[in-house]
Amino acid sequence: MRLPITPAEIAPRVATGAFILNSGLGKRGADEGTAAGLHGFAAGTYPFLKDVPPATFAKVLSTAEISVGALLLTPFVPTAVAGAALTGFSSGLLGLYLRTPGMTKPGRSVAPTQEGLPIAKDVWMLGIGIGLLTQGLLDRQSRKSAGDTAAERKAARAKAKQARQAQARKAAEVSKRASRKAAKQAGIAAEARREAVAAA
Repeated sequence: MRLPITPAEIAPRVATGAFILNSGLGKRGADEGTAAGLHGFAAGTYPFLKDVPPATFAKVLSTAEISVGALLLTPFVPTAVAGAALTGFSSGLLGLYLRTPGMTKPGRSVAPTQEGLPIAKDVWMLGIGIGLLTQGLLDRQSRKSAGDTAAERKAARAKAKQARQAQARKAAEVSKRASRKAAKQAGIAAEARREAVAAA
């Protein structure tokens, strides 16, 4: 059975999947202080999270990381699906980085400060996610094109077979008509000979 991934995709999927899965498992039993810290950091950037209890937020975050990590590590999950999950997850992390004061250097710079460096490093996950998503979509298109080409070849073979059969039927009909004509002419010639013999 052919897996929906290529050998070139295994390393980035295993590396990112194991990293995210480990992070999610580490947050699974987060204490109140850790949960409050995670929640406070995220709620400062995404205000709609303020109404979510810290413990619930930590549990949801843990589940999300475990799910994304598992998707990446499961070879039967299509590359486009795993890439989309990783791209969405890493985009959220980079949103924290870009929107949290003190994470980037003053001005319009996206360069990280010392405090922002740990989160800025997550850009590699975004790059891998986009790469996997692109590769998955290209593979799907190439498989579809290959399927279309195979269907076209099959249709062409069927059409050629029909053409050969039509030519064979036409040749048989022509041969049959020629045989009937020759037999008719032979009959006329024989009748003429008989008449000539009778007249003599």
